[in-house]
Amino acid sequence: MAKLVLAGKANCPYYAKAELLADYLQANLPDFKVHKITQHPDKWEQWLHDICEMNGWEHRRSPIIWRELLDRGGKGLLLGGVNDFLEYAQHCYGITSMMLSEAMLDIAEENLQVHIEIEKEEEEIKSLIKPLQIWITSASGPICYQLIPLLANGEVFGMTTEISIHLLDTGQFKEVLCGIVMEAEDMAFPLLRSISEHTEIDEAFVQADIIIVLDDILLNREAQSLENYIREVSEICQVYAPLIEKNAKSEVRVISSGKTFVNLKAMMIMTYGPSIKPENVIAIATPWESVAKAMLARKLNMNAAGVKDVIVWGNITGCNYIDLSHAKLYGYDCAIWGPANFPRPLLNMIYDSKWIHSEFQSAQSSLSSQVCHCVGMLPAHAVATVLRYWYHGSPPGEIISVGILTKGQFCIPEGIVFSMPVRFQNGNWEVMTELEINETTQEVLGRLAHELIQEKLIALKEIKEMHPYGADKITSKKYLHQEMETLPTGSL
Repeated sequence: MAKLVLAGKANCPYYAKAELLADYLQANLPDFKVHKITQHPDKWEQWLHDICEMNGWEHRRSPIIWRELLDRGGKGLLLGGVNDFLEYAQHCYGITSMMLSEAMLDIAEENLQVHIEIEKEEEEIKSLIKPLQIWITSASGPICYQLIPLLANGEVFGMTTEISIHLLDTGQFKEVLCGIVMEAEDMAFPLLRSISEHTEIDEAFVQADIIIVLDDILLNREAQSLENYIREVSEICQVYAPLIEKNAKSEVRVISSGKTFVNLKAMMIMTYGPSIKPENVIAIATPWESVAKAMLARKLNMNAAGVKDVIVWGNITGCNYIDLSHAKLYGYDCAIWGPANFPRPLLNMIYDSKWIHSEFQSAQSSLSSQVCHCVGMLPAHAVATVLRYWYHGSPPGEIISVGILTKGQFCIPEGIVFSMPVRFQNGNWEVMTELEINETTQEVLGRLAHELIQEKLIALKEIKEMHPYGADKITSKKYLHQEMETLPTGSL
């Protein structure tokens, strides 16, 4: 069986003549099949050039006709133009066309109108499938570079959801942004409808469904005080928040990530953007979870993927507390065997309690340092993971730590962004308030909240400098680790 491919300009009278003859042959010959391709006159020359270059053909006019052998593969056999097709039909089937020029022109005009209508209908259908509009700030950094393939490969939003990515940064990084755009386009992700760079702040967040805030401050305590850095972050959010309110969609979801002041960025965006729904703004704590899980996995000589339910409390990029009291192990090789979904309490499997109270706690002070020195793969994976959970739900029963606006959960003061355990389901998150914590842990949470309250007050210019918790204690991470050493093993 042979298939004939007939392609031409939609308004070409010679295409019309060849088309009618091909339709007649297909209707009367059981083994003859025809596939027709029309192109708008404005696009024809480029299309013809591309198809000829791809197949190594030489052809300059409309129509172009070639023969393909079904089920055999390989490139087609070029027949040529309309005269070549007429000779082919006469020689093989004894049939030709006697269509007059006037009829050819009428059909050609009709073909053009049909082609335009089909194109318009396809555009309308395409417009109904609206892609998710994703904006990424400080997009010239390595986190964004690692994040784009994760967002575009379909694993985060699903294999049927198209996305458009908008990269936002200052004008000095325009060349970097253009390079990222070109590289992403070269990768030809099927679900990436478009990717663009933006350096004009006024056009930021237009029609945004998701905003990923990656802005970071390069901390140098010798150059200026912590309070000045906090005010600098506040000023950035004071620019972003009104633009989000003005340009983004009403249900926009904002994710604060990065290596510095993650909680504060989320807090200030809600403060300066009161119409932004608080439940749609979260701060990412997953990198700190991952680093802690890897540290525990190395101690236990197991895969870090089997360590679950490690909780990060407090100020994600500041003073936080890694809580192991609910942590579980899956697939751990020990004397007690069970199915793959059989969990074991982590604290029951680490018999060296001194290691927990000494090495693990002292290593917590280096967690931020480890995350800050990541090239971008870990923070990018964390953002992609949390977005996937937000849209499709987290694994049943698994604890995920994110910074959210407090409403008195776990007796934490209201009105600050505090990292705590949540679950994701049905497109929303829910705080896991059913988890039990003891009084000593509650005391630690109160001390952690103090730092976040202080940051908020400085950002709002209600105080000029950080005030210590009690007798100048909580401002020192060393003090917090000393306090945690007094906790019973089950609270760690």
